[in-house]
Amino acid sequence: MTELTLTVNGEEHTVDVDPAKPLADVLRDDMGLKGTKQSCSTGICGACTVRIDGEARKSCLHMAGAVEGADIRTVEDLVDAKTKELHPVQEAFLEEFSFQCGFCTPGFLNSTLSLLEKNPDPTEEEIKDALHGNICRCTGYVAILEGVKAAADKYDPEPEVEAAGD
Repeated sequence: MTELTLTVNGEEHTVDVDPAKPLADVLRDDMGLKGTKQSCSTGICGACTVRIDGEARKSCLHMAGAVEGADIRTVEDLVDAKTKELHPVQEAFLEEFSFQCGFCTPGFLNSTLSLLEKNPDPTEEEIKDALHGNICRCTGYVAILEGVKAAADKYDPEPEVEAAGD
């Protein structure tokens, strides 16, 4: 066991874990962040996708010791901590019914946000390319593609910052 400091959703956390333990397991078991789903454990399904330094990454393939010092963002980071409002990507997925059982949704949300942070106006082919590592066994993908397109319409990569005293 090793004491690691991980920055998850903007906060530093110290965990005492085997550095070879998959990040997905650390997030779920050691940190209680159950939004990250563990399914295949081989990087095929994408259910465990989180954002590591802004990139969509499969957390089952990243060992905890290898991500110390990285900026790790899970699906829990999407909801505004103060207002409890959903992120525009989550709103778009809800409006387009881009999920059924919801198991794969956290991975799709993180992959979508990673895409939109780099390319706020993606083509359908760019969307498909960004989501190619995520598998859904329920929706048939049409609703997911529509959700990503709607998210692109809603997403503002540079939200307005309130001035002090407002």
